[in-house]
Amino acid sequence: MRKQFVRGALGLMAGAISVCTVLGVTTPAMAAPVVPAPQAPAVSAPVAVPGVKITNTFWYSDRRVAMWVYSPAMGTNIQVQVLLARDWNYRPANKFPQMYMLDGLRAQDDQNGWILNTNIEDFYKDKNVNVVLPVGGESSFYTDWAEPDNGKNYQWETFLTKELPPLMESQWRSTDVRGVEGLSMGGSAAMMLAARNPGFFKFAASFSGILQLSSFGMPQAIQFAQNDAGGYDSAKMFGPPTAPAWKEHDPYVLADKLRGTSLYVSSGNGLVGQYDTASTIPGLATNYAGVGLEVLSRVTSQQFASRLNQLGVRAQAVYRASGTHTWPYWQFEMEQAWPQAAGALGLAADKPACATGGAIAPVYKANKSLGECLTPEYDVPGGRAQDFRNGRIIWSAKTGAQVVGGGIGGAYVAAGGPGGWLGFPTSGELATPDKVGRFNRFQNGNIYWTRTTGAHPVGGAIFADWGKSGYERGPLKYPTGDEHNTPGDKGRVQDFQVGSYYWNPTNGAHSVQGKIFEKYAALGYEGGWLGFPKTNEIGLARGGKLTAFDGGNIYWTATKGAYAIAPGPIFDAWGKAGYENGKLGYPISDAQEITGGTRVLFERGVIEVVNGVAVVK
Repeated sequence: MRKQFVRGALGLMAGAISVCTVLGVTTPAMAAPVVPAPQAPAVSAPVAVPGVKITNTFWYSDRRVAMWVYSPAMGTNIQVQVLLARDWNYRPANKFPQMYMLDGLRAQDDQNGWILNTNIEDFYKDKNVNVVLPVGGESSFYTDWAEPDNGKNYQWETFLTKELPPLMESQWRSTDVRGVEGLSMGGSAAMMLAARNPGFFKFAASFSGILQLSSFGMPQAIQFAQNDAGGYDSAKMFGPPTAPAWKEHDPYVLADKLRGTSLYVSSGNGLVGQYDTASTIPGLATNYAGVGLEVLSRVTSQQFASRLNQLGVRAQAVYRASGTHTWPYWQFEMEQAWPQAAGALGLAADKPACATGGAIAPVYKANKSLGECLTPEYDVPGGRAQDFRNGRIIWSAKTGAQVVGGGIGGAYVAAGGPGGWLGFPTSGELATPDKVGRFNRFQNGNIYWTRTTGAHPVGGAIFADWGKSGYERGPLKYPTGDEHNTPGDKGRVQDFQVGSYYWNPTNGAHSVQGKIFEKYAALGYEGGWLGFPKTNEIGLARGGKLTAFDGGNIYWTATKGAYAIAPGPIFDAWGKAGYENGKLGYPISDAQEITGGTRVLFERGVIEVVNGVAVVK
């Protein structure tokens, strides 16, 4: 087969882009062409793996959610973030294809690099695909390792191809049509996973990936890189350089297995480009490590593309005339690859037709920061809504049209949205009186947000009592979590910056805060002998504080700290002496065991109970 080359000017890059279309399919580079491919081999639907479950979720916005998935293969929870398809809210019965986005060698454990370093969240807002962003996997190559290393039992191929897919399909309205893209290590893994699991992905893209793993010197180069990025030993991944596993995971060796998958391969050449800082050496960037890595990517990508060509496997190869191993180029390639990816996933690469009208129109006109509309107006339980690039407008006859967006919009979705317990929004987003946070009012509570605490709703009896104490300007400040059941489902609890609110049917809602809260925690919270709080914090003589509980009281002073006393002979004797206002003053110890009984130390004395008799000393 004969390669044909098309050269075109791409304004975003520093120079001309060389576009190599394997198997003679040529179109202008500016079009980022969709390369037709034969039908991929059929792949059986993923079967749910026993023990795999979602253990927690967190909504960053109404279209970005993080979930923690327990992986039996790895024996730990793996965070996966999902950017939900454009029509997720608009068409709640629809399912959507998926795009897996894999990270680089220095992947972090808290966020996927695509989120941290690119415009991926905004780029995909108008696209009807669920974007899957695994978090973690530093130096893993997203594969199953032969042995654990650095305390991590990497089994990423099992997780991504067997454990996660059934959850995406059953709980996140995803189809079995999938694509995968990755940069550097993730680019290597994208081709590796697609080749090792024929038909699992309809589209695979490598941006600056290393696409030969087993050729002479490559295992040693990978060992150097993994040791530099976290101190990992490649022998625990695939064994020594001569071990069969190196070839079994090498995209170059497995190239024939990619037949029928739409492929996109790109790399720079290490020369200083649009997004690099030039060094004093002509043509060389200051990103010296990125220079070498991109040269290695260019060489292996070209060899890989040549191998595909020899085998008659179609691919689109884009060789940039400049650029090092760095994120701005990978964002560029993500955007350039989209039309081809959309075609492979069966999606139209178009913009939705929508406009505003009715009660929503004037609210949109007053809030242009919402950006373009992404959907037409649609029904929600009890009202109407419309999605925009930067939020939603939600309307009901009682509340009118209100803007909900950002982290508050995510917390609203997590609380059930218009059909949930909060009801409809009754205000747009407002600044809190202390100017630290933001909030929206709803029919049955408010959602509060700050940069440090995130967004959390407060409602019901907890909201009412928190309001009496001054809301966020009161002693507990902002909520740091959502309201949830206490262990054993005997009540409810919600965490705040300086303590927590507790509620049960008997006592109602009361807060526990500061050092008293720390003592309460040390004694087992509501599950300990103190039980639920019966009062909020009460001021006492000389600046002291008291919170009463079902099983006793906790007292605090600034000089002596917080201590708990249970009802009984010691408490009664202290009462007869005048409590904290009497001769004994405040307690300065919890109950201590002594021979035949217990004792409590006070500021100016001791009360002991021996054989049921209380003695004040």
